[in-house]
Amino acid sequence: MRRPIVGIISNAYLINDQYPAHANGQMNTDAVATVSDCLPLTFPADPAVSPLEELLDTFDGFLLTGGRPNVHPEEYGEEPTEAHGAFDRNRDRVALPLTRACIERGQPILGICRGFQEMAVAMGSTLHPEIRDLPGRMNHRMPPDGTLEEKFALRHEVRFTSGGPFARMMGAEVVMTNTLHGQGIKQAGPRVIVDGWAPDETPEAIHFDGAQGFALAVQWHPEANAAQDPVSRPLFEAFGEACRAWRAGKRPASLAAE
Repeated sequence: MRRPIVGIISNAYLINDQYPAHANGQMNTDAVATVSDCLPLTFPADPAVSPLEELLDTFDGFLLTGGRPNVHPEEYGEEPTEAHGAFDRNRDRVALPLTRACIERGQPILGICRGFQEMAVAMGSTLHPEIRDLPGRMNHRMPPDGTLEEKFALRHEVRFTSGGPFARMMGAEVVMTNTLHGQGIKQAGPRVIVDGWAPDETPEAIHFDGAQGFALAVQWHPEANAAQDPVSRPLFEAFGEACRAWRAGKRPASLAAE
């Protein structure tokens, strides 16, 4: 039997500053292939070539990855400012409706960093444009210097709700994670359940009220060192199990209901 196929959303790049390309990081494909035990396939974050219905029919689950551009604030009713940074409107137009469809269908979806923010916004949340500018908050951005390993090093604790889906999955209520993001949830949407917090109370893990299947998102980057990290591995393993269940025609209950 073939492995489930996981669609990994791409980011838009210019190769040599002129050749347009769709790509995602090797860490993402490695985590899906080796830990989730699924076949990773990247799809373009462009609604003109990646129609929603075809995506839903083609893939058994979806990974919404990190990315440098931010969700456009018009998606949560605010005006763009310089603090909001760069945008990718095509990715917004793919990721947000895809999130809503997966949550309603029970089709597995996992969000990471920008993917966390996309899923939050898709379900009615607003975002702070820059966490580090808020009183009492940490600088959650990627360290500017150092090796790739140092940039993705574990930097702060995340505290989960006792008995919640993340604590059950990890077998712990407090874990260590990396942190490489600038924005974060300001006001959670009515169906967005914050289930994990950084020491400065920045939301770090969410699930969704009434989700019909696996629909989780984290603000950190679990794809880094996913096979060895004790926090990343159970997350990607659970995602893989949900994708296998979807492929087999089973419709698992929401993790929040377990």
